[in-house]
Amino acid sequence: MKYPKEQVQQNLDRLHELLKPGDTILCVLRHVSKSGMSRRIDFYTQNLDYLSHSFAVVRGDAEPKNGLRVDGCGMDMGFSVVYSLGYKLWPEGTDTPHGTRNGEPDSNGGYALKHRWL
Repeated sequence: MKYPKEQVQQNLDRLHELLKPGDTILCVLRHVSKSGMSRRIDFYTQNLDYLSHSFAVVRGDAEPKNGLRVDGCGMDMGFSVVYSLGYKLWPEGTDTPHGTRNGEPDSNGGYALKHRWL
């Protein structure tokens, strides 16, 4: 879905205000299709700020109804969404390393956020 640039920027700004590198996103599974090929997931901050709408706008997905629709299977789809969001928020990486990966300091934007299932 195509959102106006202003709306995308507003939601990016909101996410930058709510999220910092190292934060954990909470994932709530709402529904799995009969085929198992798609699911509906809602996303929240640790303070329970609702993120699914902003995620949808930034990713160009349809408005979440009973959760953000995520297609695919065979991997942690919550991780997939959170990774892609982190990469959109910090495409050039974070200013300072937010953790380690393979024993090296890591500033990759995709890995800047953690996730946890509820």
